[in-house]
Amino acid sequence: MSEVILVVDDDSANLMLAQKILGGSYRVAAANSGAAAFKYLEKNRPDLILLDINMPQMSGFEAIQKLKSDENYSSIPVIFLTADKSVETETKCFQAGAIDFVGKPFVPDILISRVRRTLELERYHSGLEELVKEQTRQLKERAQRINEIQNHVIVGMANLIESRDGSTGKHVKNTQLYVTMIVDELKNLGYFSKILTEEYIQNICKAAPLHDIGKIKIPDSILQKPGRLTEEEFQEMKKHTEYSMEIIRNIIGDVEDEEYVKVVSDIALYHHERWDGTGYPKGLAAEQIPLCARIMAVADVFDALYEERCYKSPVRPVGKVLEILEKGKGSQFDPVIVDVFAGLEQKLRDILGE
Repeated sequence: MSEVILVVDDDSANLMLAQKILGGSYRVAAANSGAAAFKYLEKNRPDLILLDINMPQMSGFEAIQKLKSDENYSSIPVIFLTADKSVETETKCFQAGAIDFVGKPFVPDILISRVRRTLELERYHSGLEELVKEQTRQLKERAQRINEIQNHVIVGMANLIESRDGSTGKHVKNTQLYVTMIVDELKNLGYFSKILTEEYIQNICKAAPLHDIGKIKIPDSILQKPGRLTEEEFQEMKKHTEYSMEIIRNIIGDVEDEEYVKVVSDIALYHHERWDGTGYPKGLAAEQIPLCARIMAVADVFDALYEERCYKSPVRPVGKVLEILEKGKGSQFDPVIVDVFAGLEQKLRDILGE
């Protein structure tokens, strides 16, 4: 059975156009006001709501606030419909809880694409939730296989999320490798010996793939933007650290070892903090930043510079990237970690085929 889309717009012409564009692939229900939409929702649950912003009596922003405050409707994804395509309106849409927005007048291909993408993401969310529940049951029943199963889930989930910005699982694999290289060398050289126990090292390496899991909640319009983000977009992007921590605690908080949960939460939340205290989200400085996050920061930035992204060309060769990291010693990065990583230049060049 095809999915149901509720279109809410006080303009009958827009309702008819939406029906014409979407009707071939989905079941479309129409409401000409916020009140009519909630009347419909009393007996029906659509898979997606297309919601006009400017409506009499109840605006789209008022309607979504009511939706998000009611547990019966809060999980239904909402795409705003608006003729106002300003950055301010776009930001307000996402802040209100919308998944996306579509400009009016409708461009059929764009409307269909946004709807399809949102529904695919919702199916992914539902599938992921069911997957985690089932795997949690299995982990409890088969304790001897817990590490193998969990590692597959972690890497697979991280790869899916990284793929949203046009990358592949390469970033997840690379950063985990670089983190492992750094902690092994720190251990060999005797740095941070009181912290870098075998358990802590295992936890860091295992946790690394989840450092950006919160990006699943960042809109595609920001994540896939092929250029510099606006200040408003950057503020939204910065939230991925806190989203990551929330997701980690919700998904693995009750089924994993407390020490591991702390390490993976620290990596996810603090890997964009800076040594000089000007990072985010908390503005921590120097050794206030957990060691695991300081290590992740170096690995993450190295890979971000070295590899191509939708918004930048790659920086090559390895030595040039390490020079950039060197310039960030004592301001962005822990100087000890940068020095240790720089000492692995030949090993990095061998791995990367230079």
